[in-house]
Amino acid sequence: MYKVFINEKKLSFTNTIQQIDKNLQFTDATTFEIAIDLLENTSTPEVNIYSEDVEATWKTFSSYFKNIEAAGGIVLNPKEEVLFIHRLGKWDLPKGKMEKGESRDITALREVEEECSITELAIKHFISSTYHMYNERNGEKVLKITHWFMMRHHGEQQPLPQEIEGITQAKWVLQSDIEGKIIPYTFQNIKLILKEGLGIG
Repeated sequence: MYKVFINEKKLSFTNTIQQIDKNLQFTDATTFEIAIDLLENTSTPEVNIYSEDVEATWKTFSSYFKNIEAAGGIVLNPKEEVLFIHRLGKWDLPKGKMEKGESRDITALREVEEECSITELAIKHFISSTYHMYNERNGEKVLKITHWFMMRHHGEQQPLPQEIEGITQAKWVLQSDIEGKIIPYTFQNIKLILKEGLGIG
């Protein structure tokens, strides 16, 4: 299954009809247009596109849009606290766009260091990838693919927000506080990663 968030609404790609209000059987590109229109211009909260070959349908879907890859992570310190940033009025995990020729894990490490001024970092393992769509200023639709890693900070550094990137806060948060203080004020794809990586949410 693939899940794409469009304006915080979910577009799923599966091989069966789901227990939601709107299921569309894939036929051609028109199916994608209908699904996106429903999510962008109506109150429909979720659409599922189903087909026998989910991978082929997803490959076709992603080929219609400009793809941008990014990477970031869930960073744990020795106290098992989690590193969060606050930007655009929401709590987020540190992440950023991949540079040309850069690997996913190197991007994740670099972005955490740049956005939070945290060093002594190490990758533990890959968690998964999330997808969301947005419109660029010229109207072009972008499919952003973010690759997430579980990471460790082997030190006692306090994070500093990269204000030039619009980050207003960067701080360690107790895992016991995430459910009440972070989950209600973050993005849907971050909720997915916190669930997959930490079992929270």
